[in-house]
Amino acid sequence: MRKDILEFVERMKKEGIRPNYSLIARRYNCDYRTVKKYYEDEEKEEKAKKKRPSKLDEYKEVIKEKVEYGVTASEICRFIKKKGYQGQYTILRDYVKEIKGDMQKKATIRFETNPGLQAQVDWKERMKLISKNGEVYTVDIFLMILGYSRLKYIELTINKEQDTLFSCLANAFQYFDGVPKEILFDNMRTVIDQSRTRYQEPVINNKFYHFSKDMGFEVRSCIAYRPQTKGKVEALAKLMNNLAVYNNEFEDYEELTNIVKNFNEELNFNISLATNEIPWERFEKEKEYLNPLPNQDLLLHFHTRPIVRKVSKESMITYNKSKYSVPTKYIGKLLTVKEENSILHIYYNKELTNSHKISKRKFNYRREDMIDILESDAFKHYNDEEIENYINQNISIYDYL
Repeated sequence: MRKDILEFVERMKKEGIRPNYSLIARRYNCDYRTVKKYYEDEEKEEKAKKKRPSKLDEYKEVIKEKVEYGVTASEICRFIKKKGYQGQYTILRDYVKEIKGDMQKKATIRFETNPGLQAQVDWKERMKLISKNGEVYTVDIFLMILGYSRLKYIELTINKEQDTLFSCLANAFQYFDGVPKEILFDNMRTVIDQSRTRYQEPVINNKFYHFSKDMGFEVRSCIAYRPQTKGKVEALAKLMNNLAVYNNEFEDYEELTNIVKNFNEELNFNISLATNEIPWERFEKEKEYLNPLPNQDLLLHFHTRPIVRKVSKESMITYNKSKYSVPTKYIGKLLTVKEENSILHIYYNKELTNSHKISKRKFNYRREDMIDILESDAFKHYNDEEIENYINQNISIYDYL
């Protein structure tokens, strides 16, 4: 008996969805008649379990609704008696136990996948970590886990934009040296334009759809508000809380990036509680079933690791031992920098904040930033003319310093 197919069919039955036999057969590499037989057997078993008419029948929907909201059996009994229920409390109590049992099974059922079939993706959002200098770094962490081997790829980022997601996925594929046949996402806005429900399929974002075809994987999405569907990556997200042990242990973003990389390797070389095996060792079997990597030029187009700098209290970022000014509203924020044709472009998310000519000078100010800096602190009681005179007299001193 194929346990993986049986569990999938049971899940479809619980969600009230009639499966596409041919599609599932291709997914599990079996004959469509096998899937059909499992489904029909489940239907027969379900019919056999049906009991004779009960006094509860007309109240079952409202009872299920109340149980899902956490209402006790005794309270439900009082409620439906006002609606005309004439049966015994014990019948209701047993039915409530049955509902809770089904809910528990549904929440805990583990959907295991064949090697190379599926990966799950999510984010650990807005995690706060503290540097040696007491600076708070608010970061996002990209999470991806292969369903069979539990091999993990995690990456530190400063946002969850679609371009960042493309980059992280491309980096993950290179890490795995292959591409899973399908990837399960929740209803993140960078992937799904319209969420999947019990009654309709999701609408995949057009740009992401073309990316998936270029990379060679199928997009799968969870039903909204069903987090247990992607339980493997949810468990990985909880493990990210262990990074808090590195608070006050890192100097800057680059060092924090290396900490996350090393943490990733530790996870992949430790025994997984789910499989009781080491993910890298179990991956030796799974890697044979992954789809091949796409064209390297295409992969490298998405494969980027941004240069990130945190804005100091002086409203400056450091690049190649020189400091460059930005507007004071970015103090404490993480910005990305890009060097092009001897010009340093500084971005907050996708917004260009400043551009500076690359220089060997220690301090590099834009006049507008210097005015902003002076007005925001020590010179806030001076008028514009006094600040302008100060800048004209002292900007050469800043260059010398």
